[in-house]
Amino acid sequence: MSLLKLDIIALIPTRAGCAIFLSDGDKMIQFYIENSIGQAINDHISGESYDRPVTYDIITSLLSSLGAQMKSLIIADYQAQEGEDGIYFANMVWEMENEVQGRKIVELDCRPSDAIALAVRQGVEIMIHREVWEPLEDESQLLRDLKSQMGDGTIGP
Repeated sequence: MSLLKLDIIALIPTRAGCAIFLSDGDKMIQFYIENSIGQAINDHISGESYDRPVTYDIITSLLSSLGAQMKSLIIADYQAQEGEDGIYFANMVWEMENEVQGRKIVELDCRPSDAIALAVRQGVEIMIHREVWEPLEDESQLLRDLKSQMGDGTIGP
């Protein structure tokens, strides 16, 4: 399967949480994530630091101390839901090497939002299967509409 690289274009707070917009440069998709995850992604991207580590920083530090590093984040599937927003599915691939277990590759099913929060901390690109990407609707207009409704309320890159 062929993969496309996606970039985070915007994180916009909404009444239901946070809308995250991803794009390959030509087309854009969005899905809703919890506000706290959106904030964790935005804080890291914008260089915000805290006196104490937040959850995704702790997870990253823990895995790093065990010799694990995220190798890839792939949005692997999208399942449309009749009358509702669809659901995206993602996989993270981690490589771990330490003196106890040697070298090990682990693939984990995960929510894209959690995976993105970890990927930005690990410097890992967000990828999507071309076969998943191609049938998705372009949601660029939704971003323009939300930005105009929010004024300067946009957060993110």
